Amino acid sequence: MDILHLVDRLEEIIKNSTQLPFSGLRLVDERHIWPLLDQMRISIPDEVRQAERTIRERDRLLAQTKEEAERILALARSEAAQITAEHAVVRAAKEQAAAIQEEATREAEQIRTGADEYAFEVLCNLEQELKRALTVIENGIRTIQVERERHEVSGGKPTTEGASQ
Repeated sequence: MDILHLVDRLEEIIKNSTQLPFSGLRLVDERHIWPLLDQMRISIPDEVRQAERTIRERDRLLAQTKEEAERILALARSEAAQITAEHAVVRAAKEQAAAIQEEATREAEQIRTGADEYAFEVLCNLEQELKRALTVIENGIRTIQVERERHEVSGGKPTTEGASQ
């Protein structure tokens, strides 16, 4: 299940919970929260695996680019070896090989940069979502703790709101 969907469900549970008068506190039924938190714990590894797949794909692209650059270099060397008859022809072949090598290096760097940027963006987005989920969870825990403390202060007597639920 998508972590964002789970965070939305958690937010909905909190929005639909009873708000305590004259405070920013809400009563949240923990029976609804715990299964959702368990689902979030299960879902997060999926997001991490997706990031790992992105990194593996980047590494595969880098290897493929390096292989292509080596193939282009080998082809350029082969062509240069065949054109050794005249000095001008040899010089032109060397220039062409250098241009091909430079272009292959430039393309490899562009692909590497693009893959790095994509992986960075995915990981940053994942970090933001995890931080947001953690904030929601921490707020829910604090709310539950406040309610428990309030319940203990009142001597364990149910409040009028607690009795109506």
